[in-house]
Amino acid sequence: MVRKILVTPFQKFVRIESLSGMLLFGATVVALILANSPLANQFQSLWDYKLGISTSGFELIKPLILWINDGLMAIFFFLIGLEIKRELLIGELNTVKKASFPLFAAIGGMLVPVLLFLVLNDNPDNSHGWGIPMATDIAFSLAILRLLGKRVPLGLKVFLTAFAIVDDLGAVMVIALFYSESINWALIAIALVLLAILFFLSYRRIYAKGLILVFGIIIWVLFLKAGIHPTIAGVLLAFTIPIRQKINVRTYVDKLCNIVDDIKDSGDSDSPLLTKDQIEGIDDLEDWTEKVQSPLQHLEHRLHNWVAFLIMPLFALSNAGVSFRGEGNLDSMLGGIIVICLVVGKLIGITLLSWLGVKLRFAELPEGVNFYQVIGIALLAGVGFTMSIFVANLAFSDNAYLLDSAKAGILIGSLIAGLAGYLVLRFSSKKSAH
Repeated sequence: MVRKILVTPFQKFVRIESLSGMLLFGATVVALILANSPLANQFQSLWDYKLGISTSGFELIKPLILWINDGLMAIFFFLIGLEIKRELLIGELNTVKKASFPLFAAIGGMLVPVLLFLVLNDNPDNSHGWGIPMATDIAFSLAILRLLGKRVPLGLKVFLTAFAIVDDLGAVMVIALFYSESINWALIAIALVLLAILFFLSYRRIYAKGLILVFGIIIWVLFLKAGIHPTIAGVLLAFTIPIRQKINVRTYVDKLCNIVDDIKDSGDSDSPLLTKDQIEGIDDLEDWTEKVQSPLQHLEHRLHNWVAFLIMPLFALSNAGVSFRGEGNLDSMLGGIIVICLVVGKLIGITLLSWLGVKLRFAELPEGVNFYQVIGIALLAGVGFTMSIFVANLAFSDNAYLLDSAKAGILIGSLIAGLAGYLVLRFSSKKSAH
């Protein structure tokens, strides 16, 4: 019974991410078709359309694509921040023993692709793209795992999720340190003061939703104007959300029973209208229900569907439209290096570091998982789609030619990695069954 209670939320998470991956795939296909159709110019002009506000002392006007990449994706990174905080405090990364195996895998999956990129690339113009093959797209990879059904043990899905979250944390740090512009430290200082206030409130278990929303918008603008990518503000803001509820479940259940009894005794059960006491009882029930919910868990639950089914597909639709029309319009060397880094780099890095971790007894394989399946996951980790395209936008923001070349490499590499990972996992599942 306890296992069922623990597993069901994770299975729901996997199901949402899997469906999101399928929607991402559909949005990508639509973007590619439109970008290579007679409607290509209209499709591109849609994302270039400028929106914003302007006053005598303040201006914030951006193309639609940047409102998606800088604005909506800040919500995506906010959700990632919530997931990272949960995993570090009470999840699969909250102890050294739990975190060791996915941590070794994530380190290998980040370092080897970066080193491989630096070794293979000899063009200084392309050198800023070294961070592109670092991260793993959890939605796409879990969608592929879902196709394998019960052939894949739950431990493998937990492993993939855990190391993908560590990957995301690494990518966030890289974006903050290496893909930000010249920094206005005065604006950053103001933002940090606001964050410190929110951290203090979190420490005191005070969850003021309105204040967090207002401060969040101000901090986002401050980061944007300061030269640090504003999605980092989303991650930092997530760390200020309390994870502990105000009351425990036992207290809530006791209050719930008392309120239910009072509602029963306060009026006619057949009447279509509630009495004043019943209305007050329901209001009390709502107050106690809010107190028993973890603010972090509640926000995760509320945002997950919006991110999975709206923000990420919209990001794919606006960013995956690479034009293949004409000849010589892509840098095949850059695209090829990214393909190699995503497929070969991830495979070598994750497999080698995972094996070393187990052999040196710093880590152990998850229950029901074998090394054939780890190889399959290592290939699947080469599906870098969302985060890789995001980093590519930052690396080549002023060069459409290199950006399209990088995106083409990401799409091809992710496709190869996804197919190879699926086939290896399918074969390894059959082998382990025998």
